[in-house]
Amino acid sequence: MKFKDYYKLLGIAPNATDAEIKSGYRKQARKYHPDINKEKSAEDRFKDINEANEALKDAKKRAAYDQLRASGIKEGEEINESRFGGFSGGGGGHGGGAGGGEDFSDLFENLFRQQEGRGGRGRTRVVKGEDVRTKLGVSLEMAHKGGVQRITLSGPTGQRSLEVKIPAGIQPGKVIRLANQGDAGSGEGAPSGDLLLEISHLPNTQFELTGTSNTDVLYRLKLLPWAAALGTKAQVATLDGNVELGIPAGSNAGRKLRLKGRGFGPKPGDHYVQVELVNPDTLDDSDRAAFAALAKHFAAKMPAE
Repeated sequence: MKFKDYYKLLGIAPNATDAEIKSGYRKQARKYHPDINKEKSAEDRFKDINEANEALKDAKKRAAYDQLRASGIKEGEEINESRFGGFSGGGGGHGGGAGGGEDFSDLFENLFRQQEGRGGRGRTRVVKGEDVRTKLGVSLEMAHKGGVQRITLSGPTGQRSLEVKIPAGIQPGKVIRLANQGDAGSGEGAPSGDLLLEISHLPNTQFELTGTSNTDVLYRLKLLPWAAALGTKAQVATLDGNVELGIPAGSNAGRKLRLKGRGFGPKPGDHYVQVELVNPDTLDDSDRAAFAALAKHFAAKMPAE
C-alpha cells in the first residue's frame, strides 16, 4: 500500500487547526466533486479528500497518522503494517464525508483497523515503541577500516548483546540506526522503536585526526637529538601498519614529514609525521660528560649573541 499525505490533499499545513481542516476539506471537496469536475481523476481524488478529512478531523486518528508521518515516510512510498505505530481502531466507524467514505484505502484501514470487528468494542491502542539514542565509542582503528563491534545493552528484560556493523571511515557524530532494537511497543503486534547509536572516537595515544575533512592523521615521532641531527630511518606507525621513513639530517622539533594517501578512511587524506626531540631516559656520569663535551664543542662554533 502507498502512503498518502492527507495534509497535502486538503491543501493545509501539518499544524492546521480544526477550523482550517474543515475549511480545507470543503474547498477541495467542491473543487473535485464528480458532479462539478468532469476530469477522469476527479472521482478518485474526491475519495482521497474524504479519506483525509475522516482521518484528520478526529483527534485520535490524527495523532496516529502524525506519528506515522513523522517517521520520515514520503508520499507514494510503499509501506507495510510493520511501519504502523498509531491506533488500531482509532475511534468511530468508517462513514461520513460527502462521498460516503466507506471506500477508504488500505492505508486508512490498516492505520485505524479495529481488533474485534467494527462494532466499537475491543479496540486496542497499538503504539510503536520509543527510539533509544545512546553513544557508541569505537577505536580509531575500527573507525578507519570498519568491521563488526559487539555491544551489550541493559533494559527491563535484562542484558542483551548485539553486533553492530561499523562502516569504514565513520566520523564522530554520525548515527547508526538499528531498526526495531529500541523500546518495545505497546499493544499486540506493535513494533519496537529503533536504536540510534551516535558514534564517537575513543582516545588514541598515537594518532590524531586533522584537516578540514578530518581524514588527515598526525603522528608524533620521538627522536633522540643525535638521530635528528644526523638523520636516520625510523619505523613509523600508521593506521594500516608500520612504514619505514627516512628522517633527513638536521630535522628540528616540529618538522612534519608527509606520507601521501596514508590517512584515515576509505578515501584517506595524508599521514603527517611530526618530529619531537627527547633526551635519554637516564644519564650516568659518562653520558653527562659526553653532553658536556658536545656543549663545549658547539659553544666554540656558535657565534656570540
